Amino acid sequence: MRAVRIDAFGGPEVLTPVELPDPVAGPGEILIRTAAVGVNRADALIRAGNYHRVVKPPLIPGLEASGTVLAVGEGVEDITPGQRVITQGAANAPGLYAELAAVPAGRVTVLPDGVDLLSAAALPIAWLSAWYCLRRLGGLAAEQTVVVQAAASGVGSAAVQIAAAAGARVIAVAGSSAKTRWVAGLGAHHTVDSSAFPGGAVVDEVLRLTGGAGADIVLDTVGGDVFAQSLREAAFAGRVIALANVALRPSTVDTRDFYPRNVSVHGFQLTGLIDHGYDPRPDLRAIADGVAAATFRVPVEATFPLHEASLAHRRLEDRANLGKIVLTTGR
Repeated sequence: MRAVRIDAFGGPEVLTPVELPDPVAGPGEILIRTAAVGVNRADALIRAGNYHRVVKPPLIPGLEASGTVLAVGEGVEDITPGQRVITQGAANAPGLYAELAAVPAGRVTVLPDGVDLLSAAALPIAWLSAWYCLRRLGGLAAEQTVVVQAAASGVGSAAVQIAAAAGARVIAVAGSSAKTRWVAGLGAHHTVDSSAFPGGAVVDEVLRLTGGAGADIVLDTVGGDVFAQSLREAAFAGRVIALANVALRPSTVDTRDFYPRNVSVHGFQLTGLIDHGYDPRPDLRAIADGVAAATFRVPVEATFPLHEASLAHRRLEDRANLGKIVLTTGR
């Protein structure tokens, strides 16, 4: 099979197309012919050697993919060859930048009709992260106010739609006027162009939009200095959910920014959650059903052939993309 391997940490150029032996489905595993593979910030962090978990090259990156079941291993029930599925990889296992992947059955979700494989490849990481953070950690409900940081990102654009569909009031923060216009089309009720509000002025704008009350839920997909701002944007008894530090900078936090208002802080990391027993399949089925019903729209901005993964990573790190970047295998 064709795959993309990292033999040494570095920039996008270290993503090397290779030919590898075809994997087989062992006991409890499913062999998938991948059709599309989502490109995520975590992939770039792994490639650069900045991922929060210890991973060592050589390795195949890739944490989410869609495709068709080719074979099932001993002990696998309820999934049969020919079914269309999505799957999640693991940072410490062979990844999904490959034409074939043998993955544990517990990481495979059968797709409903009406969800194309290109869109489906974006669901297992970005959409699942947004769904879990808002609905399970945040207690998302109608009439709440939700702030989404980096709202034009994969997780952010999913969160805007999930919150809006639940009847929440969504304030989308993004880094340019083009991005805020785009997320407004996804259902955001208010947008904030952070480039127009330097320093802590974004906090002032969020408070203005909420009449000084702040937001019930603040989804922080950025980290660094933005995390401290997120704490100040939360309402009394609000919830701040931190799921990334793409800024790769420490967050300096004044505890007085949250404890007097009884604000709670939740951390989220998907692969660790799965490692500790979370079964993502029910939530993924609910998301996929929403896509099939046209409640949710999965914006895929750009596709690249698998062997051009380095170009996809350059596009991702330009931070100019509006929507998901996906690798395709031509299968």
